[in-house]
Order: sequence, then C-alpha cells, then structure tokens
Amino acid sequence: MRKKKFVLISIILIIAIIVSSLISLNLGVISISPSDVWKTIIGDGTDQQELVLFQFRLPGIILALLIGMGLAVSGAVLQSITQNELAEPGIIGINAGAGLSIVLFIYFFQQNITADSPISIFIMPVFALAGAFIAALLIYLLSWRNGISPIRLILVGIGVNAGFHAGLIIFQLKMDPQDFRQVTVWLTGDIWSANWTFVYALLPWIILLIPLVIWKANTLNVMNLTDSVASSLGTKVERERLLLLLLAVALAGASVAAGGGIAFLGLIAPHIARRIIGPMHQLMIPISALIGAFIVISADIVAENLFSPTTLPVGVIIALMSAPYFIYLLLKT
Repeated sequence: MRKKKFVLISIILIIAIIVSSLISLNLGVISISPSDVWKTIIGDGTDQQELVLFQFRLPGIILALLIGMGLAVSGAVLQSITQNELAEPGIIGINAGAGLSIVLFIYFFQQNITADSPISIFIMPVFALAGAFIAALLIYLLSWRNGISPIRLILVGIGVNAGFHAGLIIFQLKMDPQDFRQVTVWLTGDIWSANWTFVYALLPWIILLIPLVIWKANTLNVMNLTDSVASSLGTKVERERLLLLLLAVALAGASVAAGGGIAFLGLIAPHIARRIIGPMHQLMIPISALIGAFIVISADIVAENLFSPTTLPVGVIIALMSAPYFIYLLLKT
C-alpha cells in the first residue's frame, strides 16, 4: 500500500514539475506562447526563440530543479542524523560556510577571473565545498564530548552559523559597490548565472550523491532512533553519522555554489515529505527531492515574473513561503 502511495505521489509531483517548467518556459520579459515553445523544441522556432529557450530559460529551469533536490536531500539527512526537526543546512552553518568561501573567492580573485567564465564556474563549487566542509569540521570538533550529541551538534551549528555570517559582513563591507550588490543578492538565494556550464558543474554532484544517500536509507532509518538503540542494532553510530554528514555537506555546498544561500528549503521539503509518505527514508528521500525541486521552480517563476522586468532573488520567495511553517514547527517543538 505504501509503495503504491509512493508511486502515486511521485507521479503527481513529476507532473507538477513538468507543468511548472513549461510555465517557466512561457513566461518572462520575452513571452513565448505554448505553441511557439513546442515549435521551438521540435526545431521550427525563430532564432530569437531558440536563444531565449535553450540558452537562458532551459538551463535556469534545470539548475533550479537540481538545487532544490540537493538542498532538500541535504536537509533530510541532517534532520535524521541530528534527530532534530529544525535541522537544515542554512540553520546549522553549512550554507554560511560555503557562502563565506564564495565571498572570499569573489573578493580575492574577481579581478582576475570573471564570474561567468568557465574557469570560475567550475572553481566556485570547489570553494563552496571547501567552505561547507570547514564549517562541518568545526561543528563536529566543537560538538565532540566522548561522542556527538545530536542536540549539541545543532546548538554548536547555530553558533558557527553566526560566526560565519559575521565574517561575511566583514568582507562584504570591504568590497566595491558592484561586488557588494552581487554578493548580497547571491547570499539571499539567487540562481544568478543560469547557463549550461553551471548545469554541467552541478549535475555530477547531484547524480552521484543523492543515490548514495538513498543507498544509506536503512542506516538513516536506524539513526533516526536514539544512539543507544542504533548501537544495539549493530550500527557504528559515530562513523555513520560522520559519513552521512559529509554527504549532506557536499550536497549543500554544491547547491549553494549555484543557487546562493537559499534558506528553509532543506527544512520544509523533508517535513512535507515525511507527512505525506512517512519516515522510511527509502521513500521519503526521493519525495523530498521532488518536493524541493517543485518548490524552487515555483518560487523561481514568481521571482522572475511578480515584478517583471525586475526580478527578485528566489531565496526571498522561498523564505516568504517557508517562514510561517518554520514558526509553526518552532512553536510545536
């Protein structure tokens, strides 16, 4: 029965994602009707329509879907290994660590490497991952007291998050106005340079890491229990927690490199998935990924068109959508 429900929900979410993607292809500063979109896809569109669809909108849509999947799965893993419903990459400092590394990259190397050059696009995820891993290492080391307490991990993560944000402000104030504006928008959460090179840079991480997380689903199911229960069932708790933390950090770091500091997505997507499909990670993680993808593509449509031709950072829309749910969870917990 649960597998049938999983298949049904997956089909509904995939259809919703496809419909949202088609709407995104139609809307924008240059509006293209659904019939013209179809003609362009089959090769009968104008040169302008092909340029708009294939070089601007389609890579942006794919990038939004990948970012949503990466952050949602990262949040699902963090909530399980910390046994805390409020855990997500933005709250415990992973996003801030990745963001600080990107800001340092822009601050020190922007004059020599343009932000949209292929070299920059492939280097930025490396910097983001390095920053995310440094943040995770700090959190892990500061949380260690003859083992890791999930609650202590969350509290230390909140402190590390505050420290990295202070570093972000310091370097932002040292930047010239143009770089300052770019970094401010990016840190808010913005798919700021949607092109195929960014898609190619992010795609391998998502394809590699999400299947690894799903492969570890049984371990996550056990880790969702108390540490003593997990140990009694033969799980090497500290080793598995560290490995799963690294997977979550890698997903968050790669996603932040492409989409900025999108907050709350890693919080609400796993929660919604858990409510509609249950806590079994074999089912919950794929649903979380689909929900995350749908949220980001929907928020991107609103951000691009609500005040057109002015665009909003997609992270602002997601925050507005997620904040009431976050407050509800906070009061409930």
